[in-house]
Amino acid sequence: MRGLGAISLAVIVVIVNACGGGSSGSSPSQAEQGAANLIQRHSVDTRCDLAAYPSADWLQCELENHARTLEANVEQLAPGFVVRSQTQENANRLAMLARIAEDPSWSLPPTQGTTPLTPLCSAGTGPCVGDPFRYPGVDGPDGRTFYEQEAVVEPVVYYDEGCARISGRVWRPRALQAGERAPVVVIKNGSVQAGEQLYWWAAQALVRAGYVVLTSDPRGQGASDMATPNSAEQGGNINGHVFYQGLVNDIDFILSRPALHYPHDARCVGSYPTETRAFNPFHAFVDRERIGIAGHSYGAAGVTWVQAYGAPGAENWPGLLSSENPVDAVVAWDALGYTDTGNNATITSVQLPPGSTNAITDAFGGSDFPAVVAHKPALSFKSEYGFTPIPLVTDPDRDGHKNAFKQWQAASVPVVSVTIAGTTHLDYSLGPTLPASSWCPNTDNNRCEGGWARPMITEYTVAWFDRWLKKRGEPGYAQAEARLLDDARWAERMSFHFASARDFPLRSGERESCEDIRLLCGSGE
Repeated sequence: MRGLGAISLAVIVVIVNACGGGSSGSSPSQAEQGAANLIQRHSVDTRCDLAAYPSADWLQCELENHARTLEANVEQLAPGFVVRSQTQENANRLAMLARIAEDPSWSLPPTQGTTPLTPLCSAGTGPCVGDPFRYPGVDGPDGRTFYEQEAVVEPVVYYDEGCARISGRVWRPRALQAGERAPVVVIKNGSVQAGEQLYWWAAQALVRAGYVVLTSDPRGQGASDMATPNSAEQGGNINGHVFYQGLVNDIDFILSRPALHYPHDARCVGSYPTETRAFNPFHAFVDRERIGIAGHSYGAAGVTWVQAYGAPGAENWPGLLSSENPVDAVVAWDALGYTDTGNNATITSVQLPPGSTNAITDAFGGSDFPAVVAHKPALSFKSEYGFTPIPLVTDPDRDGHKNAFKQWQAASVPVVSVTIAGTTHLDYSLGPTLPASSWCPNTDNNRCEGGWARPMITEYTVAWFDRWLKKRGEPGYAQAEARLLDDARWAERMSFHFASARDFPLRSGERESCEDIRLLCGSGE
């Protein structure tokens, strides 16, 4: 059986036991029968999991799986999507020009400020427009209805530690009443073509679930400055520290309030004539004891590093508005980093076909970056095909996506690792023309409805934060664990190449542990 080839018989015994089947005294034949019984009663079609390699069946499965990586591109050719996207691109371009006209200091040389071409995504055009149905001017559920009935969203500009201007937005549920405080999630973008708009799908879902959210563009990307004003230190992909030090700054900003101003504002005031924020305008709604962080790509590396601060063997928390690391839970969208003990490097790679190379380096090592120590509960997503969706030509190790999972598991820190079938690295940054599985198959209601990976990513992301950040009686608290264990709904979409796994405690005190959710532990009953 090809799907079990990477799992030794001894491991099968452990997996069957962990999932409620078999016993520690099972003989090999009993273990095999236990695994077979689990597979037989599982509603998931395991034809591709068990296809022999090499074979015509394996090849057919791979071709069908790979075809998903271009579904988004095909559906974006629909006239309704094209018109909405082009209309929003024009609006974004005009908004940027209006900002420069009002405050010419934004129009600095390409090596420092922002222009219509730099940083990439500064104008919010092309793929950088994101989901074009999620803007306030759109007459739809994720547009005008969301902004007028469900959320209050306020643009903000604040300085980073180098006095570069960071452009972002603070989001809160409109239903929050005076005196009510909500948990917070800070989102850190991926690098290069990843403006904050590409993550509004997550911001909206989290606001609807009762969270205060901060989205922003790191230095060197989107609507933020390209570089610092004095030393011209760059941001973006060539300066990875903006994805972890910048995230620490973001957390300090979300924690700031009238009695405790954002520290970099006073230090950097006067660097530009631009009006910046001395503190979070939604400070009164923030529960400073419940902080989550989510990041994509280089931003996933950022959340990996930031969650480690304060752990044994890691650096102390570098933030200025809290004495200890205030982060309580982490979501890494492709993917949670781990330590390669062989070379002491931090690995945050996306899965790529054998022989290909990553456009953005996948190993961040050396003294310039913090240590990776499993410290906070973490949900990790990994894509199957990386940046460039090239079909697999060899049979991958089924446990090949579980390195970070194993590090967290060994440290007894709650962790879930999920790989969704047919996904690319760009399934988490929704932008037109970027290769990804389906995320906008239906626009009949003037919103993107349906899709393959996006609904699953959204559900797991919100459920993970609900598990660790919500309080009894708050929406989502009671159902959080059931949603994370809803294999009947989601196991079919999990990769048949790479095992998804989980190991975290339930609120009852019991431990939910499974080394291969789709093949051995997913219950379709």
